Amino acid sequence: MQRRRRWPWIVLVLVGALVLLRVLLPGWATGYLNRHLDQMGSYHGHLRDVDLHLWRGGYTIHDLIIVKRDGAVPVPLLKAPRIELSISWPALMLGGIVGEVEFWRPELNIVDGKSERDTQTGRGVDWRQRLESLLAIRLNEVDVHDGTLHFRNYHSQPAVDLVATQVNGAVYNLTNVEDKNTPRAATMSLQARLFGEAPLEARAAFNPFGGFGDFKLDARARDVDLRRLNDFLQAYIKLDAESGSGDIVVQLDAHDGRLEGYAKPLFRDVSIFSWKHDIEEQHDNPLRAAWEALAGGLQNLLKNQRKDQFATRVVFSGRIDQPQTSALQAIVAILRNGFIKAYQPHFEDLPVRRAPAPSQKRGDDKGAS
Repeated sequence: MQRRRRWPWIVLVLVGALVLLRVLLPGWATGYLNRHLDQMGSYHGHLRDVDLHLWRGGYTIHDLIIVKRDGAVPVPLLKAPRIELSISWPALMLGGIVGEVEFWRPELNIVDGKSERDTQTGRGVDWRQRLESLLAIRLNEVDVHDGTLHFRNYHSQPAVDLVATQVNGAVYNLTNVEDKNTPRAATMSLQARLFGEAPLEARAAFNPFGGFGDFKLDARARDVDLRRLNDFLQAYIKLDAESGSGDIVVQLDAHDGRLEGYAKPLFRDVSIFSWKHDIEEQHDNPLRAAWEALAGGLQNLLKNQRKDQFATRVVFSGRIDQPQTSALQAIVAILRNGFIKAYQPHFEDLPVRRAPAPSQKRGDDKGAS
């Protein structure tokens, strides 16, 4: 009889302990995560609070913000209203305890500045490791929903703000649990809209354990209104477009830190110089007006007249941290587009380059291409 009377009290105490733990855990988790976010070198992070989802093994982070600790950058590197972190049950079935992260409406700001102090790229921090520390297990998948990406320059004349909206994408197999023998097991796919209009797509395959030395990237933007790029064009090459649209195709392939690839800009119906706009309305100085008139004249002379398209193909090669380009090859590509065959906004078949086998030493691949 006494044992039977104790059971309700034991159950009541256990339920009370669980309720108390459920009430206290979010505050403890918030403090724990904020301490981790404060230990990121030149960057500092902070979140408002955390909601726990014990039944599915995860939690929700609210209002995460990451800013550059030192410097004069007026916008955060990352602002994320909601982040969902959870255990990946399919990966768990394959024998790996790994996690998934979902970002909802994140905003990422890349800033070009005059010096390292006012430049913001996120360089110097292992962000995958930081995400894994938030989840306390290995990270396998990252999803982005309705994100925004800015490229800014506050010190240029004029100031630059290139924006991609409706960014949706995913990165898979970061832990390489499904096939440990595949060098580029991790994959990425992304879709977005430049200035809310022009479609942008990107896909990549990379080695999740190889840093940035082994990857393949295909990216393409279509039907970009060149007038929306005028701030960027004026700031970086002292030109602006009166009209026109363009496509940009980029393919990069890197093995063992060596990069090969190209960028292919294709511009249609372009008008660079207008006497009424540049002289009468904008009051450009004579040198600026002369430069725009010369550039506009050369563009009109060298474009493909049948398609009304000015295009080139810029080749990249060399080390990733010091890529080389050839001005001569770019000029030859302009002539090819104008007088032989117009370039198309298609991806090309890059030459197949094989990475050295994991067992090979650097000194054993002298004959590799």
